[in-house]
Amino acid sequence: MAATVENILPSKGAIDEKLARKTGPGGIIVFALIIAAGLFYVADHLISDLSVEKMTSIRPYLMLGGALLIALGFEFVNGFHDTANAVATVIYTHSLEPHVAVAWSGLCNFTGVLLSTGAVAFGILSLLPVELILQVGSSGGFAMVFALLVAAMIWNLGTWYLGLPASSSHTLIGSIIGVGIANQLMAVKTGTSGVDWGQVANIGKSLLLSPMVGFALAAGLLLIAKATITDKRLYEAPQGTEPPPFWIRGLLILTCTAVSFAHGSNDGQKGMGLIMLILIGLVPTAYALNRAVPASATADFVAVSQQTDQILDQYVSNGAAIADPRDVVQEYIRTKHYTEDTTLALRQIINDIANEMGMYKAMAEVPPQYARNFRNDMYLTSEALRLMKKQKNVGPAFTADQWTVLDNYKKHIDTATKFIPGWVKVAVAMALGLGTMVGWKRIVVTVGEKIGKDHLTYGQGAAAEITAACTIAAADYYGLPVSTTHVLSSGVAGTMLANKSGLQLETVRNIAMAWILTLPASIVLSAFLFWLFRHIG
Repeated sequence: MAATVENILPSKGAIDEKLARKTGPGGIIVFALIIAAGLFYVADHLISDLSVEKMTSIRPYLMLGGALLIALGFEFVNGFHDTANAVATVIYTHSLEPHVAVAWSGLCNFTGVLLSTGAVAFGILSLLPVELILQVGSSGGFAMVFALLVAAMIWNLGTWYLGLPASSSHTLIGSIIGVGIANQLMAVKTGTSGVDWGQVANIGKSLLLSPMVGFALAAGLLLIAKATITDKRLYEAPQGTEPPPFWIRGLLILTCTAVSFAHGSNDGQKGMGLIMLILIGLVPTAYALNRAVPASATADFVAVSQQTDQILDQYVSNGAAIADPRDVVQEYIRTKHYTEDTTLALRQIINDIANEMGMYKAMAEVPPQYARNFRNDMYLTSEALRLMKKQKNVGPAFTADQWTVLDNYKKHIDTATKFIPGWVKVAVAMALGLGTMVGWKRIVVTVGEKIGKDHLTYGQGAAAEITAACTIAAADYYGLPVSTTHVLSSGVAGTMLANKSGLQLETVRNIAMAWILTLPASIVLSAFLFWLFRHIG
């Protein structure tokens, strides 16, 4: 026992000394220059985009600035929690100095955000009530965005203050559910929609299973390493301030890099979709449609639209007519109840979009006053096709070849509406990085010291981070949000169990309670804020 304590204490003292060090003036200057360059890039592109807006009042711009600050504030707080997990292992194994590790992790997060596809961002948005998305520029739309962002920030700040690695993903999704439930309860007589529970179930599965997968895979990976890698240094705890052997140090830095990149590519998207909703609501001329789509793509879009029309025409009754196709399709998306009118209405909207595109010649030429309605038609079409594919046994019996054409059409309209400008990615990446710089210590100490009874070994750190990186990357590929915090914390716990190191039950219990309470707390908080904002807006 004395040997164990002897091994742990010098390392603990060295860690405390490293964590207490201040960043040197050179590092501060370099960091300030990077932030200044990023802010200049964001401001320059935002001003350029807004030049197409013709507004006589400054109020929308003031609202835009406030809304963007709140959205980026959510990502800033997200940095407190999740990015800090990636650097815990390299800090506690002396592989990198704390400030070097944080700066490197921030750079990898930045790269991950920039290279992200946006699939996770728009997957989360599909949870929101359809009428609030279509009317995001209304008071209800702004109440929705502000309520869920403020609720998520409050809960994240509270758990960060207590040093608990709670999930930003759970928090945001709980906030979205709360807004949906409140929206439905407040307008029960009008039949407005609430939450897409099918989509919630899909995302919930990924959030529920990912920590279990992280726990089991990290434990299994450590056991496999012990059976195949004979270098005993890999399974030792750090002593003093000496870094690990070269190859082990390289492995740990590589896994830190992978987790940071994967975190940026997945978690960084969670605020992007909400920022796009804000932009669409306040400055639709600039952001409702992807005006970067080249005019040369118009002919292809019209041709694909005609192919889609021919397919849908086979499932429409001759002589059928409806009053307002948009109301019919919106009702289908809201209720998930298919009728014969659904296909007819969808076909009519597709024809209208194709005719207008043929007339305007390019996405950039769509008149400003029609931009938001044009986008809403495309959004309704995309969501209707998505639901039809999920409900294959309910709607039209499309063949595999027909679905190939329909999927191709959906890809075209998603390109026009589901896009994220480069400056939004840069802004989110900077917010995440700043949050990490400010709040990383609390969560790093919890992951590094308070989950297991013994000091984290090199092999345990590598196994936990390899598992986290692979799990997050897989979720990103399938467009599903996943919690970096849950996966990595569970991975560390799994390696502690596999190594027979033991777990600090008090910390595990506190983390579990934070995980359990996150969803109901964020649901209640966002529902209350949505009700409050609707009444004062």
